[in-house]
Amino acid sequence: MIYTALGDSITFGEHASSFAKAYPHLTVSTLNSSSCKVRGLVLARPGWSSYDLLDAVIWQGSSIISRSAVVSVWIGGVDLATAALFSFRTKQPPVAKHIVTNYRRNLSTIFTRIKKGSCARIICCTQYNPFPNSPLSVEWVDRLNRTINELAHSYDVTVAPAHTWFEGKQADLLYGYRTGKIEDALSGFLPIHPNDRGHRIIAMKLVPYLIPRK
Repeated sequence: MIYTALGDSITFGEHASSFAKAYPHLTVSTLNSSSCKVRGLVLARPGWSSYDLLDAVIWQGSSIISRSAVVSVWIGGVDLATAALFSFRTKQPPVAKHIVTNYRRNLSTIFTRIKKGSCARIICCTQYNPFPNSPLSVEWVDRLNRTINELAHSYDVTVAPAHTWFEGKQADLLYGYRTGKIEDALSGFLPIHPNDRGHRIIAMKLVPYLIPRK
């Protein structure tokens, strides 16, 4: 079975102590230690927005996606961070309709491209909130996750509720976590990525979604 993980810096493994400690590799290792024989592939880069991932799926991912039995999609953090930081710095409210519309369009097209080019099952992860003590972040993560759930229902995509895996545990599971407020990111360092413990939690929770159906 080929499993392909699509995403941004989280899937890439930024701030994991090594690529072997990032959740895609841990997930594959766990599956291979059971009765499954799995090959894992990753298409992800730090800084990718939903638009960037869509572009990569179109121009780089067709071959590996066409051979995949299951594909996970974890995208949206950059879309959120860009909007939230712009709003915080300029003291202007983000243009909600514009951001959600763009994200919805991009994620919808990603699902469409995967389904058009393969028979892979699609698992889409929700977004956890790295800034749980900022109302703006709470609002925007909730908006994005509602969009994910709505699209997943329309496209027969399975949702993996990653936000619940991190809820209330961000201080233990995120690298560089400080106060859980958007202000923490203003220094230039984004305390938003899982640490090794966070990646282990993701892998443990994600494995049941990837096990081949009987």
